[in-house]
Formats: sequence, structure tokens, C-alpha cells
Amino acid sequence: MRSNSIEMKSDIEIARETPLKSIAEIAEALGIAAEHLHPYGHHMAKVKSSTASPDLKGKLILVTSMSPTKTGNGKTVTTVSIALGLHALGKQCTVVLREPSMGPVFGMKGGAAGGGHAQVLPMEDINLHFTGDFHAVTSAHNTIAALLENYQYRNRNSDKALKELTWKRVLDVNDRALRNIVTGLGGSANGTPNESGFDITAASEIMAILCLARDANDLRNRIDNITLGYTMDGNLFSVKDLGIGGAIAMMLKDALFPNLVQTTEHTPAFIHGGPFANIAHGCNSLAATLMALQCSDFAVTEAGFGADLGAEKFFNIKCRASGLEPALTVIVVTLQALKVHGGKPEADAKSADLDALESGILNLSRHIENISAFGQQVVVALNRFPFDTEAEIRYVSEWCKESEVPFAIHSGHATGGEGATVLANVILNTLQYQPSDPLKFSYDTEQGIEHAVRTIAERIYRAGDVQFSDKAKLALKRSIRQGWNSLPVCIAKTQYSFSDDPSRYGAPEGHILHVRDIVPNTGAGFAVVIAGEIMRMPGLPALPAAMGMDIQNGEIHGLS
Repeated sequence: MRSNSIEMKSDIEIARETPLKSIAEIAEALGIAAEHLHPYGHHMAKVKSSTASPDLKGKLILVTSMSPTKTGNGKTVTTVSIALGLHALGKQCTVVLREPSMGPVFGMKGGAAGGGHAQVLPMEDINLHFTGDFHAVTSAHNTIAALLENYQYRNRNSDKALKELTWKRVLDVNDRALRNIVTGLGGSANGTPNESGFDITAASEIMAILCLARDANDLRNRIDNITLGYTMDGNLFSVKDLGIGGAIAMMLKDALFPNLVQTTEHTPAFIHGGPFANIAHGCNSLAATLMALQCSDFAVTEAGFGADLGAEKFFNIKCRASGLEPALTVIVVTLQALKVHGGKPEADAKSADLDALESGILNLSRHIENISAFGQQVVVALNRFPFDTEAEIRYVSEWCKESEVPFAIHSGHATGGEGATVLANVILNTLQYQPSDPLKFSYDTEQGIEHAVRTIAERIYRAGDVQFSDKAKLALKRSIRQGWNSLPVCIAKTQYSFSDDPSRYGAPEGHILHVRDIVPNTGAGFAVVIAGEIMRMPGLPALPAAMGMDIQNGEIHGLS
């Protein structure tokens, strides 16, 4: 057993004290030959070839969450813990995660490499630049923007000029001041004035394409299909029309390959792609998921934020596009989050309160109902904290038993794999005796975008109605006229509530989903539906995480 003194150490201290195997050893355990590796130092590599067999031998385990609070629920910690627990039981297992965005790393959320004794390593490199995939996406996206505005400038006095440019820029920084900008000011030599703005790189359509492309040819074709604006006669104008698809695909040739690293207990981990689930589709790359399933008996992956966001999009977008079906879904809960959703102030959520717990468990119940409607078998995983009380844990355990939902506690953060073997055994038993049914999508894409949005709003969010703004109504008409009305939908909304109001905790019903806009991501293959006040370029909090970071004598401090 690990001592309490070790448990109190910071994530970065634990990471630095963990001896790492060479990346070649990690690859060898997966059956990946050294010639397929492109190393980034001794402990990270891109895998530049698929495995020899196209068969998927592994079972896919999806990890999602109840609605989170601002302190998070530990979904990545739980995902890593499950893999460590399975590994401790002698099972061949691989973790598959998204890459961290440096916006949240230096903003409010911090790093995204897990925590404590359930981390992916080397955590400093993973959280800071990693293998450069985010930079490649940023550069490719903004190169399209530059070439598009050059086209508009060169054709400004001809009938080839575009009536509307819809392609914005991206940056992997939280910067609210860049949400809305005007380009081309300062005279004709500096281009043509145009209203534009920045999204965060995680929301880029290039990022979505990178995560959904099966191979280089698929990537190339998807890039060609990106919508950039509209011509004077109202037709779509695409990357193919601009003639730059090959150049953009070339910029992403290395970013397309999955990144291989390891956990604190040397379990293999693929970390690739990084779309957020509140403003994008929230899933790691299809290429990494397929590679893990080819190499391992079990692949454990996560979908961002609560199940109403990441998991819904995992099923309705990623699984629809790929044919994948998880063997089961794990929903992560914490006593803190349950109490906050039961009306307890977040600042007091560590203190015991059975009444708040009883009220807040309605949020978990809603997520279980939703995931079950997809045909998925659910396991509830309680991410245990030192201040959790036995009475509260017992309440959640008994509630799950009465609800006939498999339940387990884990303490992977504090004790690594040994703290997750009970959860791993529950997962194995559930896979054997209570397997999931065939996957059922929420909606038929042929019935159109409005139908898909209303179906998700009613069945997943329990909304009473959907109100489309004038701008969104225009987009719906365009979708029919331009032929993208059968795309699946990716709803961008707050992660803190089933509604589009972040202050409405618990399990609200009968609310109105307010749709501001609908943006076609014709290359990625879905339509982004922007609801409520959600912004695709986040802002920084009053005290950004960056203020607590430093580097002294080459050693990083404050990164977590």
C-alpha cells in the first residue's frame, strides 16, 4: 500500500518520481514494431503505421460522467484508473485519451493528463506542446483563412468575389477579446474589410476532421469538403473550390498519426486529438481508437464533460461515422458533484449532506436513463475523495443496487491500479453477464437537422421546446437548399446543466433550448448547433492557472 505522505504529493511530483520505460518497450507490448515509431525523445512517439491486422480484437469501454461542476469529476483519472485496474488483474489494456489544450491548462481547468497515481506520462510534455498536433491544426486552419482572404482580395472587383466568408481563425489560447474582430482594415493594400473572429483550436473543424478521418485519403477528401463561405448566387464555396486541399492535408501529414505514451504503471496510452465536448464533438481520434482496439483486449476511452454532451456525440457522431459500439459505458460520479446538483453551494460541497445527495442523485439518474436508451449497459464509478463519508457512499451504493445498476468505488488517484481493481472486476463481470444491446442512435439523420435538435433536446435534455433564432432559421433553410440537412448534429452548450443555462443544476425539465446559430462542418460531417450563451472561444477566469506557474533552473512548478 502507498503511504499517506505519497498520497499528499502533487501530480507533478508523482510524475517526476515515476520511472518510465522506453517508448520502444511500450510499443513492443502492443505488438508495434520499432520501425513504425517516430520517437519524440525517449518516452513519446507517433505510430506511423497501423497494425498488420485490420481486425478489432478488443472491447471498447467508454467513460463519461454525470454533469460536472467547476471542480471537475475526475473522468480522466477514472479512465486511467480503469486501465490500471484491468492491467493489475492481468488484462491487456490500452488507454485512449484526447490531448490537452493549453487554453484550459493556463486558464481554469489545468492539465488533462489525469492526476495522482492515475496519470499519463510524461505529464509536463503532454500538457505543454506535446508532439505539436495542436500547432499543426492551428497552422492549417489559419492558412485556409489567409488563402481565403487572399482569394477575396484578388477577386474583390469581379463576379468571383464571395458574398459571405464563414471561415474564422483559431488559437489555442483562451482569449475573449478575439471572439469578434474585423480584418482588412488600413486601406486596400491590407485586404478587404470583413467581420471575423477566433475560436479556440479545440473547436476547429480541422481538429474534428483529424479526429474522424480513417486515413490520409479520408483526411484529404474531408478537407476538400469544408465550407468556407457563399458565392454571390448563394452557392457553397469550399476548400476544393479554393484549390488548396492538398496543401492543407500536407500540413497535417504527421499530426494524423496517433501519439503513444504510458501511464504511471506503464500501461500503454494513445493520446490523440483534442476537441472539447461542450463546443465540439469531444472525442479522441478514430485512428487512435482503432489502433488500440487492434492491439489490446480492452481499450478504455473517454468522452468529454457530462453524458449529455460527450457521450451523446460519441454515439450519434463518432459511432455513426465509424461503426464502433462500446461494450459498456461507465458513468463517473463524485459525492461533491451530486450534492452541488442537489442544491448545496459548491464551496460547501465537501461537507456531509444526505439531503442534498438525495436531491442531486436525480442528475445521475437522468444520465443513466439517457445512456440506457442508446442500448448501453451502464456501470457507475464513484471517484472517491479523502473527505467522503461512509454514510454518503453507502447511500449511493444502495441507490444503485435498488436501481439495478452495477456500482463500484475507486481510489485510483491515491493508490493507482490497486485502488481500481474492484471497479475493474465489476466491469469484467458486467461485460460477461450484462452485455450492452446493439447501439441505437437518437435520431435518423434523413429527417433533418431540426428534427435531430428537437429529438436531443426532448430525449436527452428533457426540454419542453426549442426556439431557433432568426439566424438559426436562416441556417436551417440554407441546409435544405445547399444539401447539408442530413448531417448529424453537434450541439454546443454549457456543460454544467441539462439546459442551456449553466446555473440550472440537477435534472431540470420543460425548459427551452435556445439555438443561436447552426454552422455546417461539411468536412467533418456534422452541423454545429450553438445553444444558449456558450462561446467557442473561452475566456480566462479572474485568477488564471498561469499565475501559479513558474520555471526555475529548468524545473516547472505549479502545473497540475
